[in-house]
Amino acid sequence: MSTTTATKTTTTFASALNTAMSDAMEADNSVVVFGEDVGTLGGVFRITDGLTKRFGTSRCFDTPLAESGIAGTAVGMAINGMRPIIEMQFDAFAYPALEQIFSHVAKMANRTRGRVRLPMVIRIPYGGGVGGVEHHCDSSEAYYAHTAGLKVFTPATVADAYLMLREAIDTEDPVVFFEPKKLYWSKAAEDLSTLREIYESRAEDSRKIGAQGQAAVVREGQDVSIISYGPSVETALKAAEAAAEDGISAEVLDMRSIVPFDEDALVRTVEKTGRAVVVAEAQGFVSVASEITARIQERCFHSLASPVLRVTGFDIPYPSPKLEEHHLPDVDRILDALDELQWED
Repeated sequence: MSTTTATKTTTTFASALNTAMSDAMEADNSVVVFGEDVGTLGGVFRITDGLTKRFGTSRCFDTPLAESGIAGTAVGMAINGMRPIIEMQFDAFAYPALEQIFSHVAKMANRTRGRVRLPMVIRIPYGGGVGGVEHHCDSSEAYYAHTAGLKVFTPATVADAYLMLREAIDTEDPVVFFEPKKLYWSKAAEDLSTLREIYESRAEDSRKIGAQGQAAVVREGQDVSIISYGPSVETALKAAEAAAEDGISAEVLDMRSIVPFDEDALVRTVEKTGRAVVVAEAQGFVSVASEITARIQERCFHSLASPVLRVTGFDIPYPSPKLEEHHLPDVDRILDALDELQWED
C-alpha cells in the first residue's frame, strides 16, 4: 500500500500579483495591462511575465517611456468601457504622470456627477530595502492619499497581494496599488487555488467584506499597538517578537487600505492597549503616519497612557544604497520607541 506525503504549497508575492492579473484577464476581456517593458520582458520585476504570451499583444503590451501618456491613455480606455491596469516601473517614475492622475483620474467621477467612472488600477512598485538609487525607492503614498477621488491600497502579505489586486481591478473607481518591491520575492504557505476560492466567495456574497477599507490585526497584544502598512508590517512583526522577549505584548495592526481608511479598527486596537507606535518607511513630515497619529489623538485621547510615537524614514531625499539601512525603520528603532513610552501605571 502506498502512502502520500502532503506538501505545503508556497507562493511568492510576485506570483500572487501575476496570477491576480491573469485570472482577472481570463474572467473579463475588458481588462488590459500595459506600461514600460511589461510585455515581452514581463516587467522589470517580472510581475507581468507570461501575460503577453497568454493573452496576446492587444491585452498586455509595451508603451513608450512616457508615464503621462500611459496614464492619459488609461483614462481614455476606462471612459470607453475598458478596465486598464497600468504599471509605473518605479515609484518615482510615476511623477511625470501626476498631472493626469491628479487632474483627471481622481476628478472625473466628481466632474461628471458620477456619470463617468474610471475603473483603472495604477500599479506602483514602491519603498526601499532593495539597494536602489534615487528615483527607485520612494514612498510616495501620501501624495495619492491626499488627493480626493483616488483609492490607495498596499498589501503586506502574499494572500493580500492576490485578493487586494483582484478587488482593485473590480472597483469602479481608480485605485493606486502600491506594491512593496522588497516583498516581491517573499514566500508564504498560500495555495493560489484557495485564494481564488476566497475571492470568488466574496464576489458571490456581498455580505463578505474584502480588504477595501479593512485593516487587519496580524498579531494580538495587550500593552501597545504597532500600526503600520505595506513594507513596514514585516518589520513591525519582528519588533513585536523582540519586544515579547522583554515582556512587552505588542499588537500589530496592518492598515492594508490607506484610502478608504479603517478608523474603527485603529480606535479598537489603541483603546485596547492604551499606547501606540506608528511605523512607515515614508518621511514622517506631513505623512500617512502623521494622519494615523492625528486620528488616534482625536479619537483615543482619553485611552492613551502615553503620547503616540512615530518611527519613519527621515525627512531627506532617499539616500544612497550604502545608507538606506540607516534611513529605513528597523527593529532597533521601533524598540527604542517602545522604550520611550510611559510604562508607569
